Parts: sequence; C-alpha cells; structure tokens
Amino acid sequence: MTKSIVSVLLLSVLLSCGTTEKKETIQRNVTEMGKKNIGSLLALYPKPMTVVGAEVDGKVNWLVVGHTGIIGHDRILVSMSKNHYTNQGIRKSKKLSINLVSREMLPKADYVGGVSGAKVDKSGVFTYHWGENGTPVIDASPLTMECNVVDIYETDGFDNFICSVTNTYADPHVLDNEGTPDYTRLKPVLFTFPGYSYLATGEVIGKCLNLDDQPGMCAKLPMAKDGIVRLSKIEVYPQYLDEYMEYANEVGEISLRTEPGVLTMYAVSEKENPCTIIILETYASKGDYEAHIASEHFQKYKQGTLHMVKSLVLSDQTPLNTSNRIHNYIQ
Repeated sequence: MTKSIVSVLLLSVLLSCGTTEKKETIQRNVTEMGKKNIGSLLALYPKPMTVVGAEVDGKVNWLVVGHTGIIGHDRILVSMSKNHYTNQGIRKSKKLSINLVSREMLPKADYVGGVSGAKVDKSGVFTYHWGENGTPVIDASPLTMECNVVDIYETDGFDNFICSVTNTYADPHVLDNEGTPDYTRLKPVLFTFPGYSYLATGEVIGKCLNLDDQPGMCAKLPMAKDGIVRLSKIEVYPQYLDEYMEYANEVGEISLRTEPGVLTMYAVSEKENPCTIIILETYASKGDYEAHIASEHFQKYKQGTLHMVKSLVLSDQTPLNTSNRIHNYIQ
C-alpha cells in the first residue's frame, strides 16, 4: 500500500513538472543609439511650396500651401486649415490649381501666404490665365496642375482635399528631351515648417536604383577656416589635348562624386586658345586637399598627364564674400 502511494506521488510530480510553463526572457536591443527623442514632432520636411488657386465668390484667390502629398500614382492630397477663406470656394466648385513656386515668384508667393483673402483682394497678385478645367493658372509658375476634388477628408482643424489631376502645364524650358519635367531645370522652392524657411533644389546626387553602376554625389563638408580656393592654369601641348581632356574629366567627376572635401572642380578652356585650361577648385580644408592629391584617381591623372602639360600655374584666391558658395552637380 505504501509502495502504491509513493508511485502515485512520483507520477504526480512528474506530470506537474511537464506542464510547468517556461518563462522566456525576451532579449531587447537596449544599446544606446545616439539619437534624441524629440517627441511626436511631425518632421517629414521639406515639402514643395505651392500656391493654390481657386475661385471664391466669383473672384480668384491665391493661397500658399506647404502641406501637399501624393496618394498612389493618381491622387494628390492638399491639406489646408479650415480657417482659410479659400476652402469655401474649393468646396463649392470642387476645383483648384496647384502652382509650383520658383525663386522668381517667391516674393509674391510669400505675400499671399501672409494675408487673408477674406480681407485683401489677392486676385491681381499674379498674372494668370484660365486653364481648360476652369481654374486659374499662374503664368510665372514653371509647372501647374489643374485638379478636381474627388473627396474631402476632415481632421481636427483641417480640410484635406483629395484630388485627381486633369491637366498639367509646364514651361518648355523645364522639360527634358522626352517632354517630362526636369527638376534640375525647374528647381522648385521647398518649405520647412519647424524653421519656417525656404530651401533651394536642383542638385542631382545620384540616379535612383543605379548607384552601384554610377556613384551618387557625396554629401559635402562645410568650408573650414583653412579651406582652399584655387585657380589652376594649365597649358597643354596641342597633340595631347583630346587625351588630356579625358584624364581631366575623369578625375574631376570621381573627385566630386566621392570626396566630401572637394567642393568645386569646374574646368574651362579659353576660346581663343583651347590648349589653355583653367580650373576653379575649392577644398573644404587643407587636409581635404592633401587627401585629394594623394588619392588613387588623382595620382592616375597626375602621372598619366605629366608629358602632356607644357606649364602649370597654381594661384590661391581670397573670396570677396565668404558667404557665397559655388556648387557643382553632375547629372
């Protein structure tokens, strides 16, 4: 009898051990990442600055809108405070135009963003024409889209107009050879909300999905106190001119694409004497210049062209306005 009781107790212990839940400890990455949590700040900036055009109570009105977005491949979201006078006209007509802002039209665009159409007649601020869809199109805007409002999504304090594009008008000079917008020519103004500032665009830093084949333009360092601004004047023997240009173009492009401290490398040849080449070079610091001349691509250029160069004069310069900057970009 005692033996039976012992067996039952042993079996009970074994069963209880088999059903005990195992508590697994989840290992989380608690390594300090070096970033500071600045709260729930909406920081998806910069955004293209636009002027929205609409007809309100029989009169054209303009409003700067910095909160626009893309939904899929065929819809645009235009988010506007409910307090804006323009909203009532858009709600009634279900139409608006979106005009990208260029530098030339920026002062007027800034103005229409600071006064209300309920108090000031803004219809004459921009010269405009009526688009085929019946919305006002700003003549000075390099690219304008006429839109129909297909839905309105309301959030606290905002009317969010979801639009389809009916017509797009572009100045010929901002189109490439295939007739599509070239944003290095268009150079739309960007808007940042936290700092209430306008930014410039236009620099191509790489080709999307093709960076392995063609490196993009690396981010550039700021000019230090010992930065270098130099004019290099090179005279090349005529029989070597074409070959020299191949070397010079190669080292210039690689340097700009891959060296953060090479800020400018702009080469020109004299019209009356093509064998005389002048290169404007700027380097973020003396150390960046020394790293440049020690690089493999520069040494390839230097050694490969020694016998081609008749004379070389290096002349360091002092900028008259240190706030001015010249930026190279490569398409």
